Amino acid sequence: MRIGVFGGTFDPIHNAHCFVAESARLLERLDRVLFVPTGNHHYRNKAQADAAHRCAMILGAIESNDAFELDHTDLRENASGYTADLLPLLHAKYPGSQFTFIIGADSLVNATWVRLDEVIESLERFVIAPRVGVQLDALARVIEAIEPALRERVATLNLPEILESASLVRTLLGQGRSVRYLVPEPVWRYIVAHRLYGFDGDGAG
Repeated sequence: MRIGVFGGTFDPIHNAHCFVAESARLLERLDRVLFVPTGNHHYRNKAQADAAHRCAMILGAIESNDAFELDHTDLRENASGYTADLLPLLHAKYPGSQFTFIIGADSLVNATWVRLDEVIESLERFVIAPRVGVQLDALARVIEAIEPALRERVATLNLPEILESASLVRTLLGQGRSVRYLVPEPVWRYIVAHRLYGFDGDGAG
């Protein structure tokens, strides 16, 4: 089985996440895509919504796609939050599978990755989704730092640059503004019902 691994805080999951995951599934001919939320914040600030809320929103967002699945491995109490530690656990959980890691260019360029070569060595493919604001030369420098023998496993997905981000969603919600149609409808309704991210609007309409 060929499995995509899409990690992140998903705080909250939004339409661009779903678009990237589905595009990677088709372009890379994956059988399944795992959404793997993290409870750790080595690379980014701590998630505003707790893990239970974020998982509930992921389940709502992916319920209509049989190829998408939520995986809780990186939310375990002893999880380090490092991808290099996560992947061996996933290999043990899905024996015989080949893994493709899916990542946004911003996450790759703006974070200090630990043991990146080790991560790529345990994968069939490491694919990058373009993001608005990420300079091509900055991305090239990260890729050039990868062990030459491993670079052939790294590829940029043939997708348009994506503007939407979880930080934009949170900012709008904090201003009391609607993010309907920026997030999947079940996620929007969940945010409204639980008044997440400071949103105090009067309903989903």
